Amino acid sequence: MTRECLKLIPHAKFSFAKIWLLAAQFEIRQLNLKAARQILGNAIGKAPKDKIFKKYIEIELQLGNIDRCRKLYEKYLEWAPENCYAWSKYAELERSLSETERARAIFELAIAQPALDMPELLWKAYIDFEISESEFQRTRELYERLLDRMKHLKVWISYAQFEASTMEKDVRDSDLPEDEVQESLQYQKRLCLQRVRRVFERAVNYFRTSAPELKEERAMLLDEWLNIETSFGELGDVNSVRIKLPKKLKRRRPIETEDGSTGYEEYIDYLFPEETQTTNLKILEAAYKWKKQKVNGSDED
Repeated sequence: MTRECLKLIPHAKFSFAKIWLLAAQFEIRQLNLKAARQILGNAIGKAPKDKIFKKYIEIELQLGNIDRCRKLYEKYLEWAPENCYAWSKYAELERSLSETERARAIFELAIAQPALDMPELLWKAYIDFEISESEFQRTRELYERLLDRMKHLKVWISYAQFEASTMEKDVRDSDLPEDEVQESLQYQKRLCLQRVRRVFERAVNYFRTSAPELKEERAMLLDEWLNIETSFGELGDVNSVRIKLPKKLKRRRPIETEDGSTGYEEYIDYLFPEETQTTNLKILEAAYKWKKQKVNGSDED
């Protein structure tokens, strides 16, 4: 019946993945794998869809046909090169086979695509892959490449969190005496904290100089910095971050209501320390000008 449905559907105009899959599953239940492959192959040729590729790959993977899976992923990505899910799953397959270099090459091809549907998920998958391989320097390079493309708050925070949790050499399971282990751990933590601070300092400088309008993001960044400094206990320098924190101010701004009249809404504004200093200088400057004008007026009298 499903085969008859497939004959009736004008696949050039529209098609249904469900019908193709039902037909293939019927053949699999009849233990006719060749016919199932023929149906799924025709589906990809006539009316390729995500569901068809995913199911076909799943079937071949269950059968242990890795080379077929690779060919299917290649066809999948030829059809949809912007599909981050497909790129990630292809790389995940290679990693599961301990094909580290192949997985890395797939990720590199993926991020080089001119258009991607969910680039943030792809970059996260690539970064997680390098972390899982304990390739910390490669991970840093990835973060730097990502920051060249986008300087989003989440990227800065993720980079800092990575540095906070990454020890280049874990000596806890070594045969060193306990006091040397503790000394080495403290040294590693200090290195982590130095790298964390460098990331946060760059991030704060970016938001202050290049994106001053993103005050809330800058405040959130400083909150995260404060949390990480706190998590390092005695090694953390909480006060150096606290002096950078802004004051939260409730303000009102005019808005146009649905009936065309003017209303007001409350919002939270952030006043950073350097802005407070600038405001104070402006007040002093205005006071000086007023005093000077008053003195000149008295002299004329």
